[in-house]
Amino acid sequence: MKKEKEPFNLRLALLLGTVILVFLTQIAALIPNVTTPLERIEYSIRDTLMLLRGPQQPSDDIAIIAIDDFSFNWTGYQWPWPRSYLAEIVDEVNQGGGKVVGLDIFLFEPDKEPENDQALTAALDGASSAVTVMQIFNSPVDGFTVSTLSQPLPAYKEVLDATGITAFSRDEDAIVRSVQAFDTYNDVTYFHWAFEIARLYLGVEPPSKSNSRGIQFNGQTVPLSGREILINYAGPAQTYPTYSASNVHDGITLEENPEAFRGKIVLIGVTTVTLQDIYPTPFSAQVPTPGVEIVANAIDTLINGKYLREAAPWVGFVAVILAALLAALISRSKQPSLTIALLLAAMIGYYAVVVFSFIRFHYILPTIAPQVMLFLGVVLPTLEQAVSQELEKRRVRNLFSRFISPEMVDQMMSTQDLNSLNKRSDVSILFSDIRGFTTLSEKLSPEDVVALLNPYLEAMSKVIYKHGGTVDKYEGDAIMAFFGEPVPFKDHAVRSLRASLDMRIALDELRKQWEMEGRPNQIEMGIGINSGEVFVGLLGSAQRINYTVIGDNANLASRLQDLTKTYAWPILISESTYQQVKDEFDTEFADAVTVKGKTKPVNVYKVIGRKGAPKSEQLQSWQK
Repeated sequence: MKKEKEPFNLRLALLLGTVILVFLTQIAALIPNVTTPLERIEYSIRDTLMLLRGPQQPSDDIAIIAIDDFSFNWTGYQWPWPRSYLAEIVDEVNQGGGKVVGLDIFLFEPDKEPENDQALTAALDGASSAVTVMQIFNSPVDGFTVSTLSQPLPAYKEVLDATGITAFSRDEDAIVRSVQAFDTYNDVTYFHWAFEIARLYLGVEPPSKSNSRGIQFNGQTVPLSGREILINYAGPAQTYPTYSASNVHDGITLEENPEAFRGKIVLIGVTTVTLQDIYPTPFSAQVPTPGVEIVANAIDTLINGKYLREAAPWVGFVAVILAALLAALISRSKQPSLTIALLLAAMIGYYAVVVFSFIRFHYILPTIAPQVMLFLGVVLPTLEQAVSQELEKRRVRNLFSRFISPEMVDQMMSTQDLNSLNKRSDVSILFSDIRGFTTLSEKLSPEDVVALLNPYLEAMSKVIYKHGGTVDKYEGDAIMAFFGEPVPFKDHAVRSLRASLDMRIALDELRKQWEMEGRPNQIEMGIGINSGEVFVGLLGSAQRINYTVIGDNANLASRLQDLTKTYAWPILISESTYQQVKDEFDTEFADAVTVKGKTKPVNVYKVIGRKGAPKSEQLQSWQK
């Protein structure tokens, strides 16, 4: 026996497709020099994590001497400053008991005055420990990379305790989140000068065993991302104690605070915007942070072991798989509100875990890829389900629109509960009938009967729908309709009268058309309307169902339509309808009639027309 082919599961295919897409994006992110859109968003998320954590207490062991705008204005110097002036600043630091002096100034070229270099050399030699910067330039030349090493002048190298590279790493959004931990030149490894300052301050061995995963330093493995060490920023610009260079030079700083530099790492560097050694950071994208303070943050990270650790790539893949499984569970819910609530709870819950992990353990979990997987894993199958349901609704709509009004279909689709449409309700019922059509149809061929009746029924139905009515049924040339259900209208009686008058207009247009076509056009129509409570609902079998009204008030509307023949008047209404429409329509009392099924007489009114309507628009007796 041939095995039946299993139906294609589109929802599962969408889920697996999303997993594959996210996986491919994560794999692309592992390729050097390739930044995916998810990575860019991940950068912003990391910045948000740092902002949520907020500024931290900076190390008391670090101070900054700022070559700032105030110092430029005070001294009147242009850059570069005389190194003799810098020497006097270093002397002030030495006098104040600074432990490590970090000079963030290039000493690659001699000063214009040789004695200035001698003064600065002597000052650095007098420091407890002194460190400055060097640079390795990698330049492409004819398809090859040429490296150039720039170091301090020999006289400085003799007195300095260490030098180190000073490269920052700017991500594609230009924000500095890390520094280059090490670089090589002629097979010699040079470390970032933050490492050199930290090891001199701590009195430990230089860093060693460097690779793309980590560096051994101070008895710990410093985590790296490539060759980068992520900076655990303490805060925005001016988080660390900062003193103006001119105030330090003039002795004002030590006079005000003799302990400003004692036993500390003292960094001397440019902070003025003019020299453009400022960079946006996670804390200060709009207000850049001077490069010397970024170094201060890197040193703080090293001496206090506050390393930021990125989760290994496999953690991201596992997180995506778990997110996909959770998405599959959430999307099984049949209630849209519950699905949305569960999705939001899952996304917020995971983000809370990410925030807690970062603040408590300095551990950076992948955020965007799992969240994208969770979101798309729920939304795409849910959309597919919604589309499938919409297609099913259209199928049902097309089926039911053949025998119930568009409003009825809309309500049935929105409620999705057919039983809720069965109730007692106050409505206005309209019956219409073509006068003498039975006799006329006997004189016509079946084709001519259809050619007359179909346009008539279609035109009348459009008018009824236009005024919010529901066509109950057609019985030959007769039409039964009602107003007020399934879409409730307080003015259902007024709507039924408006529809009846417009039906007269539509009949006049049909007469003109039939006359042009050479068909019988001396056709009249009688309409009876009653308002009251009836049972309204779906009645029928599984094969055929109809939305209809049942009750004495429906029967009375039918009787009123029959009376239009007796009174030779196009539209008759009952007392209950009259009371609801008398302010908008002119009427005339016709008679009190005892109709079939009633023991008491019923007041019957002729409808003349809308109030204030010209005589040409007023209804006339058929006998006139």
